Amino acid sequence: MDLAYICEWEKWPKSTHCPSVPLACTWSCRNLIAFTTDLRSDDQDLTRVIHILDTEHPWDVHSICSGHSEAVTCLEWDQSGSRLLSADADGQIKCWSMADHLANSWESPVGSLVEGDPIVALSWLHNGVKLALHVEKSGASSFGEKFSRVKFSPSLTLFGGKPMEGWIAVTVSGLVTVSLLKPSGQVLTSTESLCRLRGRVALADIAFTGGGNIVVATADGSSASPVQFYKVCVSVVNEKCRIDTEILPSLFMRCTTDLNRRDRLPAITHLKFLARDMSEQVCPPGHPVVLLCASSQTSSVVECWSLRKEGLPVNNIFQQLSPAVGDKQPTILKWRILSATNDLDRVSAVALPKLPISLTNTDLKVASDTQFYPGLGLALAFHDGSVHIVHRLSLQTMAIFYSSAAPRSVDEPAIKRPRTTGPAVHFKAMQLSWTSLALVGIDNHGRLSMLRISPSMGHSLDAGLALRHLLFLLEYCMVTGYDWWDILLHVQPSMVQSLVEKLHEEYTRQKAELQQVLSTRILAMKASLCKLSPCAVTRVCEYHAKLFLIAASSTLKSLLRPHVLNTPDKSPGDRLTEVCAKITDVDIDKVMINLKTEEFVLDMNTLQALQQLLQWVGDFVLYLLASLPNQGSPLRPGHSFLRDGASLGVLRELMVVIRIWGLLKPSCLPVYTATSDTQDSMSLLFRLLTKLWICCRDEGPTSEPDEALVDECCLLPSQLLIPSLDWLPVSDGLVSRLQPKQPLRLHFGKPPALPGSATSLQLDGLIRAPGQPKMDHLRRLHLGAYPTEACKACTRCGCVTMLKSPNKTTAVKQWEQRWIKNCLCGGLWWRMPLSYP
Repeated sequence: MDLAYICEWEKWPKSTHCPSVPLACTWSCRNLIAFTTDLRSDDQDLTRVIHILDTEHPWDVHSICSGHSEAVTCLEWDQSGSRLLSADADGQIKCWSMADHLANSWESPVGSLVEGDPIVALSWLHNGVKLALHVEKSGASSFGEKFSRVKFSPSLTLFGGKPMEGWIAVTVSGLVTVSLLKPSGQVLTSTESLCRLRGRVALADIAFTGGGNIVVATADGSSASPVQFYKVCVSVVNEKCRIDTEILPSLFMRCTTDLNRRDRLPAITHLKFLARDMSEQVCPPGHPVVLLCASSQTSSVVECWSLRKEGLPVNNIFQQLSPAVGDKQPTILKWRILSATNDLDRVSAVALPKLPISLTNTDLKVASDTQFYPGLGLALAFHDGSVHIVHRLSLQTMAIFYSSAAPRSVDEPAIKRPRTTGPAVHFKAMQLSWTSLALVGIDNHGRLSMLRISPSMGHSLDAGLALRHLLFLLEYCMVTGYDWWDILLHVQPSMVQSLVEKLHEEYTRQKAELQQVLSTRILAMKASLCKLSPCAVTRVCEYHAKLFLIAASSTLKSLLRPHVLNTPDKSPGDRLTEVCAKITDVDIDKVMINLKTEEFVLDMNTLQALQQLLQWVGDFVLYLLASLPNQGSPLRPGHSFLRDGASLGVLRELMVVIRIWGLLKPSCLPVYTATSDTQDSMSLLFRLLTKLWICCRDEGPTSEPDEALVDECCLLPSQLLIPSLDWLPVSDGLVSRLQPKQPLRLHFGKPPALPGSATSLQLDGLIRAPGQPKMDHLRRLHLGAYPTEACKACTRCGCVTMLKSPNKTTAVKQWEQRWIKNCLCGGLWWRMPLSYP
């Protein structure tokens, strides 16, 4: 467990930290972190501001002036990571969503209010989607065996079983409030008392059971009082939201019932359910497990309790009177303590794992058999600045981090810093990532620290096993669609090659339908892995080009329309693929004869609008063929395409489509600069491409390109001007620069002058100087050195594109819809500031 980076604010004049203000922090499955600070100055109160950052570019923080009238007390991401709930100490709850799908542009169209009643716990209603990880089956071939859907009921369903969206919150005065988002955009809100005798609620937490019920735990902050539990059912009756509550058994912490220690730990400071959704919990299914922490000024004790059904012994007299009672023993719900710690230093924050490990056997046995530790530990931060990872059931320490080793700044070498007196720097809020391999903490100075948590948890694992654990988590992210940035923190350059190969091997074992669904995600995953190794930089460009080719191919094929509506089940795109695969003729016109050209008829404006896309296909084919003679050069991107039969087949199909469209509107054809006026460039390229495709297609035997083909490709530069392709520039993110285990010190709002990353080798056209012209990588348009149009960039691959479309035709809109929410690689969009010379 070590520090990856630390990010701090620039010093503001007259700003002070408010130790009494609690901090909120939440981590989304897309690796966005939302957090608050406890800074106040004379002219502004920053406790009401919500900060959002992407873990790859933490200095690029986006601060939302939330409009809350009091300090923000709770933050909560939804399961898709695209919406955020915030609640404050005045009872106001706001629901934030991305404006124009930009991760640094947020709007709050809806919300709810319990006036003057501070919110202490907040959660989205459960949508019924729950996956279980089967660690013991990590060697299985099918993803369906490793990750299975768990039967789980949503908190509330619409007509037809669709889950209803909304949120639930608990207030200080003991009220529970539920807001439901109707599909029409209207919000139904209802507020109910948790029980008849309302009392103060200082701490609360919310969890969901597999049957669709909600369990709420509350404590008034005093360890002399019991921790209360309630079952909450939400329903809609006559277009109104209805809340029913039922009291569950309560408990007193064991350390407070001990006469010797009763007065030593006067306050309950933390109350958390171990899992938000309790379907297949570690104890008998559906039984809540709760974590409690009692503290004094200097020490804390942590306890873990479980609610179980236990048989109630019945007196013999009653058994004789009523034989039915004797057959079926009555049961009662009872809290049982699972484990407790000895006296610890005072706990300042708790973070729980989100990895849904299915435990068919006991927790410890699976861990020792498979040596898979992520997700088994929860994090405790202490007032002395240390962080312990403890086992979530036995509470035994698994790993320890001491913050005494302060990170060096990027700019200043290791200068001796003077020691400051005062309270130790400690985390006031913490969150574990979705794979439990990273931990973020906000300390009492407002700084954000990112910690790596080793998958081995300090145990000595052999390299093969460590690799298998990382592979298993990458597969989990592939299946769920979660972002895998936190896994990349643990990938060493030497692991990249074998991880990419094994990932591909596992992918090819899946069913064809699943492969089709995951085809783009695995390419994006391979690209991000290759970024970490200096030997594989060109492969990054190739994977991104392949993503672009897949997207362009499916968009262009989808524009083809059957001439007669009652055609058989094959679409024109499928028929095109079939004809091109069957007819291996090198003459483009002979392939065209076998196609129904009336299916290719499109509006002239549409064809003209697609010219940039068609130009890229033409340029790409020419570039690949021209690089065939020196295919041994790994410094030139495109190397792997020359042996990839499937991609060459797709390019061949697109060349046929472009040829037919060129007959309809010659101006949409790719433009080549040829030395001879009479040369038919399209026919020449198609002929060479077909010969290369025949050498490595899947159906026939693979062979090396013959010398005649290589000779013809050698002549290409003398016949046509070879274009310089605009490959995606190497991203300026952090993950590839974090490999040496030296933490970086960064500043919010100030891009760092980072040391050259492993991947920043001066390769052909991969590095862009600041003043060089920029490209719209998805529309294939040149934007100039300082674009005047507002642009957005991908947080993962660095791909840049314009926010507003310059073209209004339907075909272009269809193309743009493919990446309106996410980049082709799955990364989120971030609005770029306009740059000036």
